Amino acid sequence: MTRAVPLKHALVLPSLLALVSLSACDSSDDPEPRGCEQYSFPLSAQTSSGHLAVCDSPVCGNGENPPNSGPHCGNVARCGIYSEPVSRCLYVHNLEHGHAVFLYNCPDGCPDEVAKLEAAAASVPTGANGVRRALVAQDPQMPQRVAALLWRRTYLADTVDPEALRCLLAHQDSDAPEPGLACPGP
Repeated sequence: MTRAVPLKHALVLPSLLALVSLSACDSSDDPEPRGCEQYSFPLSAQTSSGHLAVCDSPVCGNGENPPNSGPHCGNVARCGIYSEPVSRCLYVHNLEHGHAVFLYNCPDGCPDEVAKLEAAAASVPTGANGVRRALVAQDPQMPQRVAALLWRRTYLADTVDPEALRCLLAHQDSDAPEPGLACPGP
């Protein structure tokens, strides 16, 4: 014989299961994604992240090279692939929105490395407007050839390790003050 469960009791179990599953997703306890244990992308120091009145201000960014947080422009850079540098003050605002920024500094050219950065950018989720939430650009001020940035996290190297980029991107939006915002397209 089947026994009917009152509706108020039937709703309790799914609610409890949802609560347990959400509490298991606390980002502070999440292990690194599978295969990422050997990579470390520690958070840089917390700095002010206000908007600057002038976008070419020397106080843009958090003092790291390249900057991954800090004071920045009130506008964001359009997401996409650039053949020229993008203002650091612009792309720091992109980072605040949870966008990924991929940079290269190759005065003699490095098409293979740029192709790997572009492939990583193509793996980034799209925003509500269908535009991938990433940009790729030159940065002639960097001390190394390639970088991948998220808010307060940096991968900096002379060659791209696609696995390291995959592991870094697992942190996209996790620390950004305004995560998940769409990025204007090219």
